[in-house]
Amino acid sequence: MEFIGVIFSNLFGFDLIIFLAAMLNGAVLYFLKKNTDRLRGMMNRTIYVPHFHLSRQQADEHLAALNEEEVMSVHGAVERLYSLYINITGIFPLLGILGTVVSLLGLVGDMDNVTGNFYAALTSTFWGLVFAILFKFLDGTVSPEIENNDRSVRIFLEQNSNEDIKAAKPSAAAAQSEEKPEELVPDEVQVTEILDDVPVGETAVAVIEAESDEE
Repeated sequence: MEFIGVIFSNLFGFDLIIFLAAMLNGAVLYFLKKNTDRLRGMMNRTIYVPHFHLSRQQADEHLAALNEEEVMSVHGAVERLYSLYINITGIFPLLGILGTVVSLLGLVGDMDNVTGNFYAALTSTFWGLVFAILFKFLDGTVSPEIENNDRSVRIFLEQNSNEDIKAAKPSAAAAQSEEKPEELVPDEVQVTEILDDVPVGETAVAVIEAESDEE
């Protein structure tokens, strides 16, 4: 009981800042987990083997109906929340050290309350380390899901890119065929084709007549 009384002795002092930071990081973790689960639910039925009774055809239909903008929006929210979560988790040891320094500095102006300031210095370090370890452990539970979602989103974007390329090729070929002008056959080729149909005896006459026409 004495130990519990000691660690909560500075609860309304500097330790309150550490507890408020812990509450904030807990809220960030809640929304991070919520968006991570949502993104995993969107991706799993389309990227990997369909779950339970879903067939490959149903998964393909789900993939076709999936909105790329919505996927990227959720994925961006997960990245921002995870970055914020990691940064807040990293400051807990620093907050503990800061609380310790602040409490020790109080000894200079208040030598009569040495015990109280010393306890405050120890409790700040204690709570800073406790919350740092706790949130680091929770990070180990959510980070694998985030990595799997990143891989799924990357595969999803590659699939969409390949489908866009395949869809663009026929349309480009059709447009190219429509714009291609008709090839004009030179006059000499036409004359040659005509002469091929003329009997051998009349070929020279036809050639002379063609030359005279050109002059």
